[in-house]
Amino acid sequence: MTSRTSTAKDVLAKEAWGQLYGYFQRHREVVHHHLAELELSFGDMRALMVLDAENPRPMHSLAESWACDASNATWMVDRLEQRGLVERRMLRTDRRVKAVVLTAAGVETKMQLLERLSQPPDDLLALSSSDLVAVRDVLAKLPKGSGQL
Repeated sequence: MTSRTSTAKDVLAKEAWGQLYGYFQRHREVVHHHLAELELSFGDMRALMVLDAENPRPMHSLAESWACDASNATWMVDRLEQRGLVERRMLRTDRRVKAVVLTAAGVETKMQLLERLSQPPDDLLALSSSDLVAVRDVLAKLPKGSGQL
């Protein structure tokens, strides 16, 4: 990281980032509560979010997406497969490659998790409608993340 003089805008951005980060950290226990209810780990959630029932994902693609080595991706898929949430299939284009898809149970579990995670916290609901519009509109200007609900 290069060193440079901070501008007033840099300071404001740092404050805004700190507030956003702090807000999400304060609500981590809610996420962990939902995961515990569904008997999922944080890693399971990450895995479910990039998988679906229609588009098989090759194991190497999953390892890349999860920023881990192939053996760790295999372990994560093994855990989900033991629960009946995913299955391995051969790719039609290359039968040597194993790909992963969500099963019906995996689709249902992912839907339940997304439904639970999409419920806004009480302190957000306590904001006025105009404040919520302002928050929504400002956040809409940022690039979309892969974890968007």
